Amino acid sequence: MSNVVQFRRTTAILTLVAASVGGGLIAAFAVASRTSPVAMVAHADTVSSQRTVNQLSNSFADIIEKASPAVVKISMTRVIKASEGGGQGGGNNPFANDPFFRQFFGGQQPKQHDQREQGLGSGVLVTDSGYILTNNHVVDKASKLTVTLSDGREYTAKLVGADPQTDVAVVKIDASHLPILEFANSDAARVGDLCFAIGNPFGQDHTVTMGIVSAKGRSLEANTYIQNFIQTDASINPGNSGGALINARGELIGMNTMILTGGNSFGGEGGNVGIGFAVPSNMAKQVMDQIMKTGKVSRGYMGVSLQSITPELAPQFGLKEAKGALVSEVTPGAPGANAGLKAGDVITAIDGTKVEGNNDLTLNVVSHQPGSVVTLDVVRDGKPMTVKVTLGQRPSGVDWDKSGDKGDKDNTPGDDNSADVATPVRGMNVEALTPEVAQQVGVPSGTHGVVVTAVDADSPAADAVGRGTVITAVDRHQVATVADFRRLMNEAKDKAVLLTVNNGGRSGFIVVQPK
Repeated sequence: MSNVVQFRRTTAILTLVAASVGGGLIAAFAVASRTSPVAMVAHADTVSSQRTVNQLSNSFADIIEKASPAVVKISMTRVIKASEGGGQGGGNNPFANDPFFRQFFGGQQPKQHDQREQGLGSGVLVTDSGYILTNNHVVDKASKLTVTLSDGREYTAKLVGADPQTDVAVVKIDASHLPILEFANSDAARVGDLCFAIGNPFGQDHTVTMGIVSAKGRSLEANTYIQNFIQTDASINPGNSGGALINARGELIGMNTMILTGGNSFGGEGGNVGIGFAVPSNMAKQVMDQIMKTGKVSRGYMGVSLQSITPELAPQFGLKEAKGALVSEVTPGAPGANAGLKAGDVITAIDGTKVEGNNDLTLNVVSHQPGSVVTLDVVRDGKPMTVKVTLGQRPSGVDWDKSGDKGDKDNTPGDDNSADVATPVRGMNVEALTPEVAQQVGVPSGTHGVVVTAVDADSPAADAVGRGTVITAVDRHQVATVADFRRLMNEAKDKAVLLTVNNGGRSGFIVVQPK
């Protein structure tokens, strides 16, 4: 619970106490005088306020009493094979490399044994026949799953299916006539709505915390690839994963998934600091329905890498406003490439629905089935056009291809690459991108360009590039040598420059302003 929330609740309680004390004094005065209409009104207001508080408290209790039995505890056991723990170093055995203990094994390594790992999470009953919604990371690689109901009954559960990309999984127990939670339309949830998180944090069964919907549509740098999180300040801690986030009507609006800790880490490490995230119920239900029907999830795929349009990028691509999804990379042979999409295209709408940012487009595409045809409104070189894409099957991994250009691997620099490599351009020092350097900085072999070796901290480039960034084009013109880079940058003079870059194997666009 955040300090702000604590303050507000404390203030509310103190206000009620003050009103009660004040009302008591006024009521006593009214009894003494027996004639003050003002006192009588004040007393009536106090009684009415107390009645409202009692009704509100009871309504919260009634909601939780109805919803809580549908939330279960999930205990997981995972077996880590000895072969996964290490080689001659002894794996997880703390005595393997200790000479004192090794003498008892005649110089031989002691036999390694499989290790057991246990975990604890939560789940939500979604059918009265025993189907349970939970997180993939709660049940991932489990050799045994045990579900404990609110009344203490235990069941061995089986995994029906899982989707790592949304961190959604479904498990099943053999039981009937079970309490369930109804799904709400998470799209209708509003920032500021009351919500309650129910789960088993740190093994404390059926803990309930209250907060509000803090934000919607959050996308994070975390271990899921399709993201549209609901953010809440309802306290979420390790063990809450897979549990319920409900609204004030007791309906499921999200599945609690991860937290942001003070150390900027995600998931189960660290404690709550008032920033928790839940998979929206609409997304969870869509995935759950596919898993329950087929045991797997199928979703549309274009095979492009996207980035959001910033105010700096917008004019570079002929846009009047910073909206749309910028295609920064196209996977060869993928549906997007087959339809004619190119790096530098800006997708502004899909099937007539405006695209605000790259996450909007991704969520729309993956909601389609493979084989579906979508119509994209595209701006290319400042000119509008329409592109129809027949979607493929999205791979289980990320939605972009790190393989890069499979062309000529001979990228030996020519004589002109050595000229003035130490002279900075707009605060950047660059050198030739050799095959050896390309491997070191993690870009695909065959990539042509220059690599940034140093950046002046006081230059405009310091906010856009870093050491190891590979620059492959300047203002859409390909860069093969250091001389190419210097010439193109000098031609830009005092204008903003659009750079095509590759960081660790992923392409994108950035803008470097003049001094």
